[in-house]
Amino acid sequence: MNPRDADYCSIARALAVVGDRWTLLILRDADLEQITRFEDFRDRLGIARDVLADRLAALVEAGVMEKRPYREPGRRTRYAYYLTPAGEQLRPILGALQQWGDAHRPPAVGPTVARRSARDDRPLHVAFVDDTGREVRLDDVRFTRTASYPA
Repeated sequence: MNPRDADYCSIARALAVVGDRWTLLILRDADLEQITRFEDFRDRLGIARDVLADRLAALVEAGVMEKRPYREPGRRTRYAYYLTPAGEQLRPILGALQQWGDAHRPPAVGPTVARRSARDDRPLHVAFVDDTGREVRLDDVRFTRTASYPA
């Protein structure tokens, strides 16, 4: 048994759902920009229709997004795509990727989006937090094997 196999590795299983560039950009736009419609995703991302259809279908199948029908007057029924609670729980991952990109791959003009608290507009950063709510420094974080780790 290889501990990196998707049967055992949570990271491998998560990447099977969200592990490509287009999927992460779709999730970014669904979350940050509140985009829900196929054509709006296509126009914003410049993604090929077949690739977008494939990624949206995979996200729906994985329970990260849900499809809801809508119909504009005089038009056929179409579908909008909304994040599910599982999709909304990806926000820290998107925030961590953004935080890393701002620090290690910054655009010349500086960050284009800031993470801020909706309650009091304070700046936010993504971090590890222990079970008491205390932030833990990265050099104090370790990953430990559980009894489920393959021998």
